[in-house]
Amino acid sequence: MIQNRGLLAAYAAPYLAYVFIASVAGSYLSIEVNYALRIIMASITLLWARKWFFSITGPQSSFVSAIVGVCAGVAGVFIWILLLSPFVSVDGGAPWSVGAFSLRLLAAGLLVPVFEELLMRGFVFRFALQWEEARKGKAKDALQTALEERSVNDVEPGAWSWAAVVISTVAFMFGHQMQEWPASIAYGLLMAGLYVLRKDLLSCIVAHAVTNIVLAIYVFSTGKWYLW
Repeated sequence: MIQNRGLLAAYAAPYLAYVFIASVAGSYLSIEVNYALRIIMASITLLWARKWFFSITGPQSSFVSAIVGVCAGVAGVFIWILLLSPFVSVDGGAPWSVGAFSLRLLAAGLLVPVFEELLMRGFVFRFALQWEEARKGKAKDALQTALEERSVNDVEPGAWSWAAVVISTVAFMFGHQMQEWPASIAYGLLMAGLYVLRKDLLSCIVAHAVTNIVLAIYVFSTGKWYLW
């Protein structure tokens, strides 16, 4: 079994590819080209890394997990809007073209939930759990032990600790803009709770996808682009 040091690249690569194009090429390319490249590169890296991921399903019913994920995703939309609205200007945000909106909807609805949940709840959450277990086990260097002698793919589905919840939520928060931090903290906690409840990533991926899709449709239909 490959240990965490070797797994880190696989779990992080799709996320980093997406963010790299967004941050480095964002000012040089049209929105349409930017999102098209994000989709292509993140998809390629996901396909490359898939053999190193643990299964997104767990010991419980996948159908129930999907249903619970849908419900959590809808709740997540309300949480996101409620906690983001006080920190953004209603005058901010311009309408997107249909092409740009469609590409972002495709990325946010079908791609981002997969690689973000694999990284945040799949790797970071489980790695933090193993680090805390090593620390409590009096390991001389708990971080090195978790990196060199543990594999997140060996973690029992649904196993958790408060350190895992907090660290994965903070990591998720830092992946968002500052005005989104209150919303992303609440949403990160929701996803952590969902992972512990259903003991799988499927529920988290479905919830994340539903939240992103419903939020996009809400923004498009109401013209509240400042929420996106």
